[in-house]
Amino acid sequence: MNNKFILLTYILLSFNSYCQDKSPDEVQGKNPDEFLNKITKKNLAVGGSAAYSVNGETVWQSATGYSDKETKQPFELDTKVRMASIAKSMTALAVMQLVEQNLIDLDVPIQTYIPNYPKQPKTQITTRHLLSHTSGIGGYKNGKEAETKINYPKLTDALEIFKNRKLLFEPGTKYSYTSYGYTVLGVIIEKASGKTYEEYMQENIWSKADMTNTGVVKFGDKMLKGSSLYQRNSKGKIRKGKENNLSNRIPAGGLYTTVDDMLKFGNAVINNVFVKEETLRLMREHHSLEKESNGYGFGWFLYGKMPNEGIVFGHSGGQTGCSSQLLIYPKKGIVSITLINTSNVNEATGLAFQLLNFAIDNL
Repeated sequence: MNNKFILLTYILLSFNSYCQDKSPDEVQGKNPDEFLNKITKKNLAVGGSAAYSVNGETVWQSATGYSDKETKQPFELDTKVRMASIAKSMTALAVMQLVEQNLIDLDVPIQTYIPNYPKQPKTQITTRHLLSHTSGIGGYKNGKEAETKINYPKLTDALEIFKNRKLLFEPGTKYSYTSYGYTVLGVIIEKASGKTYEEYMQENIWSKADMTNTGVVKFGDKMLKGSSLYQRNSKGKIRKGKENNLSNRIPAGGLYTTVDDMLKFGNAVINNVFVKEETLRLMREHHSLEKESNGYGFGWFLYGKMPNEGIVFGHSGGQTGCSSQLLIYPKKGIVSITLINTSNVNEATGLAFQLLNFAIDNL
């Protein structure tokens, strides 16, 4: 099976999953600039950036639209934007670093690290369950909880939101994607390492990859070169988004970044800068108990159908002020990233796949 056929399969899977109401033609074009510019020209988003690299070399990167539409501030390559759930991949790598150091055991109850976390009647939640979204912990109770303004000074404070809620199912028996499970992982990182989540990530993830424009979103803080937040509703109308407080989900989706930093991150993953090759291989196994297509490993979506599932892996993200997609194709050394400052822009995923396919065609 040739690579282009495989990648076209990924693209179709991606559009089926994320863009059911849109035609792929909305983001197709003859070259990457055309791919990206169509997103703003068709008024699908206010602004954003995208890039891809091959074997560590940035082949193409560009930005389009505005970081602030009202002031006509252009969106530039160094504009900082929320990454949303791509943060889960970083958190999962941090956890697996500590697993390699024997500071975290994937299969012991999480009370080993968080003694006051409520126990379950039968099966106890483990770190393995949390990484693979099979813990039974639910998601946001409602829109108000997702768009909260409440500040949680510590990650342990954020656990109070959900830790006493009834699980959706017995741990390990089903899959249900949840950001709160990754909030728990952030606390486990803190307990196992003796550092705050932010300190650990700065030292062991961002600094290791020379990511100088990535960090934790702080509610109310005006970031230098930070983008404004925009939302697109179901009718396609875009309005300025109200800032929500991400302190309840920092390890799951409370980080900001730039396209250059995300290329550095993706290439560091390929080059085993963070974890050993065998550890990354474990993270890319299908742990989610889902149907075979588009499975989930430890912090990674695995793209494609069996037996090619996971040859390309990455993570999507979506929240107020963000639609994002990271793709990594280790066999060809390709990293593709899209960062859009507008929510509900499903085309961000399609664009990342288009860039990946373009990269393969031009190898």
